[in-house]
Amino acid sequence: MKKIRLLITFIISAGISILPVFAQEQEYIALDLSTDDSFETVLSGQEDDDNPVSDEDEEIYKKRKHRFAPLIQAPKHASDSSRAKEPNIDSSAQFFLYNILSKTAKDIYNLEIEKTNVPSQLLKDRLTFNIEKGPIESLHIWSAYHMTFSESLPERGEASSAFDMSLVNVLIDGKFKGGKEDFRIMLDPMQRNDAPYMGSFFQDLYVETHRIKNTSILVGNSRVGVGMEGNQSPYTLSFVNRSQIARNFSNIRKFGVRVRGDYDLVDYDAGVYSSSTNFTSFFPGHEVNAWMNIKPLGKTDGRYGRMITGGGLSSGEKHGMNYFVSGAYVGYDYKRFWVKAEYARANGSNGRAGLTNNRAQGFFATAGYFLTKKLELLARYDQFDPDRNIDNNTRREYTLGSNYYIKGQALKLIFNYVYCQNENTSDSHRLMVGTQLLL
Repeated sequence: MKKIRLLITFIISAGISILPVFAQEQEYIALDLSTDDSFETVLSGQEDDDNPVSDEDEEIYKKRKHRFAPLIQAPKHASDSSRAKEPNIDSSAQFFLYNILSKTAKDIYNLEIEKTNVPSQLLKDRLTFNIEKGPIESLHIWSAYHMTFSESLPERGEASSAFDMSLVNVLIDGKFKGGKEDFRIMLDPMQRNDAPYMGSFFQDLYVETHRIKNTSILVGNSRVGVGMEGNQSPYTLSFVNRSQIARNFSNIRKFGVRVRGDYDLVDYDAGVYSSSTNFTSFFPGHEVNAWMNIKPLGKTDGRYGRMITGGGLSSGEKHGMNYFVSGAYVGYDYKRFWVKAEYARANGSNGRAGLTNNRAQGFFATAGYFLTKKLELLARYDQFDPDRNIDNNTRREYTLGSNYYIKGQALKLIFNYVYCQNENTSDSHRLMVGTQLLL
């Protein structure tokens, strides 16, 4: 019974992720809606969540099993009088799927998920499988979806609207025997206009070891780049879009070896990678990324809030072109209030916007406040100069937003209003309504 129930739940979740999706190219300012924590968990966004699967799950399923026994047994030949004694028990197999779906929906409704700085999944306890034989100890199969409706209102020209399935991911997280090594496979079935289909189909693809205390070593394809927000999981972003420096300088995956450390007062992330993106070429050049954060309140147990200051660089070469990006960050949160700011400067870059030798720079500042545990209000100022050698081309975005966390990051509603101010083109307004679903 347990296996059948888990299989049906998985099929329903995985089936949604292969729906055909068609992305639309838009004429207004290019805002990356594709991808992929609050600032204190950016470097380890998948470590904890609100609904972890414990070793007791197997026993829980065994205890639940007897409840469904009447639903999967064939009807017995009994007299009319014996049937009349149990009018509320439906033993017909035709109601099996209905009861499974009904029970799953009820369990999801009763989930208590309050954390918003880490991703949580609605079906984690049902889609996590413990494996007794072989090198793999457990597998967690899940999926993520972002859907956005946007209305663009330029100050000169015609308005336009679009519905965008901006993110569809299918993920497989696994642990090897002993629990010291894990792996992730993340698939993106959407066609990206800027990459070969099979190249962008495989996103995260890595193995990570945790045999050294407070340190992990990762080998494979993962999200890298300068900046806290540029490296942040898409499932914990505060707004529909990343900041402009993150959209241009970061938000891309590369193949390499990286070392990450997390201590009370400091954490770091450093690695060496191929400068290729989306597996478009074998090794067109190298790239080095390094970032370090200082946590001055790390030993105060959060009594005075949490503060992070950090900085780093990205330097590399691709097809004979050299590039260098540096950045700095500061963030603080206390109880319901949080604020963060980040600056980046580039002499050429190799991020989401592609390989370029432009001398660009940008800055953003964001503030957020939780009116309740579920309702969050946001404001952001975001400025970007795509080329410091060209005058009058700065782009500024003023964003007001709100998030309503129905089930933490597993199910939330998003509203953003963006005023886009451009020095060399007409200004525009954008309204965006979106939702996030993690199964």
